[in-house]
Amino acid sequence: MQPSDTLAAMLPKALDKGARFAIVAPAGPARLDTQKATAWFESRGYGCRIYPGALQSDGYLAGSDQQRARDLQEAFADPEIDAILCMRGGYGSMRLLDRLDFALIGRHPKPLIGYSDITALHTAIARHAGFVTFHGGMLNADLLGHKLEPTVGSLLGQLHGERGPGDAIEHPAGFALTTVSGGRASGRLVGGNLSMLGATLDTPAEIDSHDSILFIEDVNEPLYRVDRLLTQLRLAGKLEGVRGVLAGDFAGITVGALQPLLRDIFGPLNVPVLAGWRSGHSDPNVCLPLGARVQLDADARRVVLVQSLFAGTA
Repeated sequence: MQPSDTLAAMLPKALDKGARFAIVAPAGPARLDTQKATAWFESRGYGCRIYPGALQSDGYLAGSDQQRARDLQEAFADPEIDAILCMRGGYGSMRLLDRLDFALIGRHPKPLIGYSDITALHTAIARHAGFVTFHGGMLNADLLGHKLEPTVGSLLGQLHGERGPGDAIEHPAGFALTTVSGGRASGRLVGGNLSMLGATLDTPAEIDSHDSILFIEDVNEPLYRVDRLLTQLRLAGKLEGVRGVLAGDFAGITVGALQPLLRDIFGPLNVPVLAGWRSGHSDPNVCLPLGARVQLDADARRVVLVQSLFAGTA
């Protein structure tokens, strides 16, 4: 498999009223209340189809590798499915990378939504299928977990094409952002869970960080391990094309404790760095469109879309 020549060149379609979501579990298992899940979608005017693997458990995996890969590919290929929502993260997405037909997936660009372990799928799709995916709330922990706004609002607003070029991505005012290094820069928004970005180096999901705004977040990682992971990306040459850095929540590490490390790692790049962004393992969990071109303004403490997220929208 070769990386796409024009990353994020293709755009999925924005959701219309009555859109149908696929519920898939590419990673870990979870006890799913199907009635509660169905009711959540129906109450908002959507339909959903729960794929078999989401109801299975194979130890720390949701169903076999074959089942999880089949569910994901069938969801992309099914013309009645409009968006693909991951049930949870955990572990297992990397095991699917050599089982997925990215040419098939690329022929059926649809919003894929998830974070954490799902980072492996985001980066693989960016390299081999080349369309925008969404680092946003998953079914169990976020949508059914009653997380604070704008967890749901930012996700559904973006999926319906309500944000376009020149619009800022909404961030909750009650959660302060910290300018680590000032300035403005534009690039493709890439990244996700930092541990997964390190784990997928030299795999089909290796991040392409050229001309990028790099987003990173993590959970249950002490500061020295975050240091090691960032150093791994640096030594692998993955910081050379970074135009700016958006640091998300690192549960258990305060922004004050993280700042010296961010300055040490990213200072030599002379790029804007903004920290404290509430996306990923956080409450609220703001949706981010991976693969889309954005402008990071670390002084104004905001992220602005440079491009449309969907085909046929202004």
